[in-house]
Amino acid sequence: MIGKIPPNKYDVIMEDGVRVVTAQFWDDCEKKLGTYMEDTDYDFVVEEDTDFYAPPECDVNLMDGCEQKCHNCVTEDNIIFKLRKGVFTDAEQLGAYEGLLHAAKPTQNRGVASGPKGKTQGGRDWVTDEQIEIMDHFIHPSNSLFDEGDPIAAIRAKYLNKEKSSTRGIVWLRSKIEDNGYDYHDFFETKVAEWTSQLGAAADAKLVKETFISDTTYANQVNSGIAGFFDRYPRIPYGRATSYTENNYEEYEKCYPFMRKLADKFGELLPRRHAVQVAAADRIDPAFRVAGTDTPFTTITVNKNFRTAAHRDAGDLHQGFSNLTVVANDKNWEGGYLVLPEFRVAINIRPGDLLLINNHAGIHGNTELKPPEGKKVGEMERISLVCYFREKMLELGTHEYERTRFNYVESRRLNQNHPEWREYWNGISTSMWDSQEWYTFLRQQPNGQNLLHQYHPKANHIAASLEEFF
Repeated sequence: MIGKIPPNKYDVIMEDGVRVVTAQFWDDCEKKLGTYMEDTDYDFVVEEDTDFYAPPECDVNLMDGCEQKCHNCVTEDNIIFKLRKGVFTDAEQLGAYEGLLHAAKPTQNRGVASGPKGKTQGGRDWVTDEQIEIMDHFIHPSNSLFDEGDPIAAIRAKYLNKEKSSTRGIVWLRSKIEDNGYDYHDFFETKVAEWTSQLGAAADAKLVKETFISDTTYANQVNSGIAGFFDRYPRIPYGRATSYTENNYEEYEKCYPFMRKLADKFGELLPRRHAVQVAAADRIDPAFRVAGTDTPFTTITVNKNFRTAAHRDAGDLHQGFSNLTVVANDKNWEGGYLVLPEFRVAINIRPGDLLLINNHAGIHGNTELKPPEGKKVGEMERISLVCYFREKMLELGTHEYERTRFNYVESRRLNQNHPEWREYWNGISTSMWDSQEWYTFLRQQPNGQNLLHQYHPKANHIAASLEEFF
């Protein structure tokens, strides 16, 4: 452990060689969302086998047979994390490393977790929170008689000791700014000077905000991806293997021994959460589970050298649990602690360790990752793996049915004679899954009649009624 556990903030006992820590508080850290975690966000760093609990709420979550409201009552209801050191063998780690390394690719699809945006980063000119507040001041000026001093100076002072960044993901349209005769680098300060000294500032500030800022939002580019399987999405309305898994299945299968060990430890350490997740996993086609029926996971998020900003995870089974591990080609980094600011605790998870963590309820993010001497972060391959069950997988049909949905979408997309076809059409339209076109397509498949009866009984009822009518 790094640092000391403040005895006035946590209850600590040792139980069978495991440190059991129960926090006496749960801080409000909403304002930290989208920001990077620093050393000031935690009191101590966990580096040994530890169970960590939120303050118990016995009046809400009672264990069977428990009729007492006691501070030391800790259950799987208020567990925040369990860390176990050295769970995985070198061979198991190597299999996960080789099987999942290439799933992490450059992406801008991690939202708030990708962190704050500097003035210019990743080829984008980010609009800062300070600039937004200044524009809003001119667009909606205060008329209070009690305002004193320079409001612009007050806004600048507010951001003086903060990194001039934003988590909003909006960018300046540099080319449009320069096409209008401005030098981008002093454009904003020029406009502020104009607004301060002229009438009509509100209209011009509104024009700048609406004209020179892109309608598209972006995130920082990070190395992240998903392996395993994914649920339906409006633009991809069928359950499927992720692109990485579909195209690299033999490579992906190397992670199976690691995932089986992980699932076994999950069941051992959190039996009730594990049982709930297994029950959910048993409701879907085994083809959508990592290593089939051997694990209760559908999906693996793979992050490479990714310092996540403070965020909450979304999409995982609420009553289940996330399973987090790290594999790497170089194990000598420093930092990269996983911080839970609401409880002021950090975790130093290393290759071979297992962390069971309530990622969807608690805010979490990483401190800076410091590579070994003589290396840069980009030269490392520190891979974090988050294994979980996606709750919306419960909405899927069998693998055969979801594949048929895919084939239907593709048949429409490629059919230039389709009445809705147009260039770049993705084959998707409203109400397509309740149409006679879909029912007819389904009936024409080898097992289509059975699938129609199972998933669209109303269609069979309508057909039968029509036959009776005629």
